[in-house]
Amino acid sequence: MQKRHAALGMFAVLLFSYVINAIDRQLFSVLAADVRNALDLSLPQVGLASTVFTLGMGVAGIPTGYLLGKMSRKSVTLVGLVIFSAATYLTAYSRGLPDLLLYRFVSGLGEAMQLTALLAIGTGYFFQHRAVAASSLNFTFGIGAIIGPNLGAAILGATHWKMPFIVFGLSGIVAFVLIVPLVKPWFSEARPQPDPAANRAGAPADPTLDSLWAPTPLMLAVATAFAGLSIYGYLGLYPTYLRDALGFTPKQAAGAVSFYGLGALLSLLGGWLGDRYDYRKLLFFSLLISAVAGGLLFTELGRSLALHATLSFVFGAAISGMVYANLSAGIIKSVSSAKAAQASGLFVASLYIPAAFAGYLLGHLKGGMGWTLAGILQVSGCALLAALLAIMAGARRAD
Repeated sequence: MQKRHAALGMFAVLLFSYVINAIDRQLFSVLAADVRNALDLSLPQVGLASTVFTLGMGVAGIPTGYLLGKMSRKSVTLVGLVIFSAATYLTAYSRGLPDLLLYRFVSGLGEAMQLTALLAIGTGYFFQHRAVAASSLNFTFGIGAIIGPNLGAAILGATHWKMPFIVFGLSGIVAFVLIVPLVKPWFSEARPQPDPAANRAGAPADPTLDSLWAPTPLMLAVATAFAGLSIYGYLGLYPTYLRDALGFTPKQAAGAVSFYGLGALLSLLGGWLGDRYDYRKLLFFSLLISAVAGGLLFTELGRSLALHATLSFVFGAAISGMVYANLSAGIIKSVSSAKAAQASGLFVASLYIPAAFAGYLLGHLKGGMGWTLAGILQVSGCALLAALLAIMAGARRAD
């Protein structure tokens, strides 16, 4: 019991470092309008800058999964933390689009390294509760998604657009100093023995499916890609939509977006449900709710902050609290425990490579058809496609 308490304490330290990761990811979208004005960027350009970090995350995902077989998970976590913190700091000194995109891309590389390593640590040690372990990361992402926009807007109001990047870039030092002495190898490097009971819930019943490239993990990976386009279409340009189209102040836009993070706090419930029930059905219905709420966010709702905050909460609860947790855990469950780290990398790559272009795509769609149709097509349409793929993955698995 004492050892388990110690493990929970060390996981809490790692989750704290992931809060900083989440803050860095959420910060740019609230500052996008200010960065756009300061660097004289177009809407598609700032949309690309908002989400290009996910390209770095996606590119690093699968290689990091294999890197975890060569380096300790703790070391990978620390290297990732240093990389994304330094890149966030340097974003404040961008002089134009090329170096802005470079810093955003590099920050994604570090964020992916940390996320992949933390998924491997959590699902490796807490093997019997993999969905809860994976969802706890998204729970802490929700905390960061609440803190980042609001604190970033507050710093912006008191200083200028560069200062939030400087402050949050330096905050990685705190997490680094905590992880080095407190997180022990017996926890971070724990690797469960493969369970010979092939018919346990969520495990591949057919040995031919015990592969990263089998039909079930691949179909879930494609579903993850469409879910990422939906999530990051919202995260990338929704605050800009609120400010440019509806006249919200930076503080109001940050307040509305922070309710997405509040919804993400339901991740622990989503993981708990996914560990006990058919996570594919949970994915299907959660993605349907995401499609409805996400589409409504870009319709003519007026300037009611309360209504936008409510729908942002519903969207965040469904697609981040339920969908993210069970897509990540679902891909990990669909392969053997020996391939868990690589499955974590597949999830990260599938989510973040397509998401890199979500803001750019939504910016172009807006130019051709306006905010409402563009938002419905991308945010709702991609969520619906992901829902269908989640059900199809269940059908293939049942064969």
